Amino acid sequence: MAKRKKVDVIGQIKGSAKAVKANIMDTKAPKMTIPVRSLANVSYSPKSGYLELKGNVKERTLTVNTVKTFAQTLKMMALSKELIEMDDMATKREAYYISKNWAEAGFKEQPESDTVMEDIEAMFGTIREQLRFVPEEKGGEIAGRLVVMDMDQATGKKLRIDCTKFGSGSYSIPIDVEHLEFKSKAKFILAIETAGMFQRLHKYSYWDTANCILVSMGGVPTRACRRFIRRLSDSLKIPVYAFVDGDPYGYFNIYRTLKVGSGNAAHLNEFFCVPKARFLGVTPQDVIDYDLPTHPLKEVDVKRAKDALKNDPFVQHYKPWQKAINVMLKAGVRVEQQAFAKHGLDFVVKTYLPEKFKAVTKFLP
Repeated sequence: MAKRKKVDVIGQIKGSAKAVKANIMDTKAPKMTIPVRSLANVSYSPKSGYLELKGNVKERTLTVNTVKTFAQTLKMMALSKELIEMDDMATKREAYYISKNWAEAGFKEQPESDTVMEDIEAMFGTIREQLRFVPEEKGGEIAGRLVVMDMDQATGKKLRIDCTKFGSGSYSIPIDVEHLEFKSKAKFILAIETAGMFQRLHKYSYWDTANCILVSMGGVPTRACRRFIRRLSDSLKIPVYAFVDGDPYGYFNIYRTLKVGSGNAAHLNEFFCVPKARFLGVTPQDVIDYDLPTHPLKEVDVKRAKDALKNDPFVQHYKPWQKAINVMLKAGVRVEQQAFAKHGLDFVVKTYLPEKFKAVTKFLP
């Protein structure tokens, strides 16, 4: 990721503030221009490997109706400037509570402050961490043939963390992963949706028999988790395979976000997606091939799948995904990773994964 100096972000904040002041002094309504963050404003090209913004923008003009949001945006920018100058940071939750000191400009709920924070990211073309706002959530879990070189915050000395030495536990991905270095002779990275399946593979030491790195995404992967996997992919130059539930949520909210990013965070996709990732499973064909128990698609599943066919640039680019979605919709069922337990708790390790890896070229893109 391109490193931005402190003065760059502060300069952008000051520049925006000066522009607002200049408009006011000229008796003009001040405004801010923010990229539209949605699937409707992104395009996909396999050459770039991620969803990119098309260029549509929205203007936030100071009016009677927008005065609160306008003030909140300026206050959040001022807080970011203060944090950078103090070499400090604030979690998203802390930023929300700090706003309680902003009188009528304070946020009623955290989703409101999160949205303004994301608007500022998009407006400056930077990332939240460079604005000194960090998430609360953990980054994910790691087990397997990977050595992480970190740094002792107290002494500045390098720390060598062997991810095969955590016993029944695992290494937790930190919020900031930019300073980490990696050493590994693993053949591939397996990114797993559920903590349960991650624990199953870890318990059977699948990382040892398959010579790989296991990553628990814990649902939709956090930014730190996606950035960690991206850095592993770039640094180690080994394949990344995704293993998620066989439903629209696993396909699009988790896998698609991991591989090419999302519309809402299109201004960040370049750094937080893993273009080389491939979809291992669970596929609609797996349901048939392995006689898996299923659940009926929910109304929200059907809507999500049809929306993907109609509006998702990634799905529209790849006919294999269109075919897979239509097969799922026709069958009207979804399947969980844990469904393989029907054939035995060790079935995934001893049968499913070995058989799948015999036909990697047939994986969904």
